[in-house]
Amino acid sequence: MEMKKLNGKTIFITGAAKRIGRELALVAAQEGANIILHYGNSKEEAFSTKSAIETLGVQCMLVQADFSDPEQGMHKLSPILSENKIDGLVNNASLFRQNHLLDASLTDWNTHFAVNLTIPFLLTQAYANSPVNHQGKIINMLDWRALRPGRDHFAYTISKAGLASLTEASALALAPNFQVNGLALGAILPPSDGGNSDTIINSVPAHRWADMEEVTDTFLFLLTAPAYLTGEIIHIDGGRHLV
Repeated sequence: MEMKKLNGKTIFITGAAKRIGRELALVAAQEGANIILHYGNSKEEAFSTKSAIETLGVQCMLVQADFSDPEQGMHKLSPILSENKIDGLVNNASLFRQNHLLDASLTDWNTHFAVNLTIPFLLTQAYANSPVNHQGKIINMLDWRALRPGRDHFAYTISKAGLASLTEASALALAPNFQVNGLALGAILPPSDGGNSDTIINSVPAHRWADMEEVTDTFLFLLTAPAYLTGEIIHIDGGRHLV
């Protein structure tokens, strides 16, 4: 029988109740990992994902926290990181709202940075300082826009650019015990707000949406990659960041 890649390991994934986060949690569970699943407001989806994970024969712990208030969020999450042996931390939770430089409010700015950058920083810090976790993998979920910022989704883009920098700086600061890498995604799932899908795909050199398996296979690669791989940001965007 083939040994599962993550058998007996525990992976902590934020924002994993639905969409891409759910897929990441499920594929890790399929490979034998127990899952600590954070969710914000998606309680029904979180319990549905938990049920799906447990049918795979592994354990799933749910934790709810509002990341728009980092202090309160970490009040719930810090004990989990300090008391549980965790093999991988995945900073997936993200806020994605439309705004531009000239109309973004201070609330827009602060909330995007709280969810997309401050929480990943605090979780990374807490994980590395944990008395029971002395090594592990950290994966930050990015966006191709992080390295090719444009005019739209202004606060989101700048916060993700900060997360890209955090990825590289953390890789330096936490080597050799922790490996920190990023996945910069492009056109993976059609927009949940009903945006123009054709316009998006027309800008992608690959001329299609990604297959979810392309994302999950790369995710699993980073969770099981050699310890010599750190500080990398892999683009899964069909070449979008090049044009």
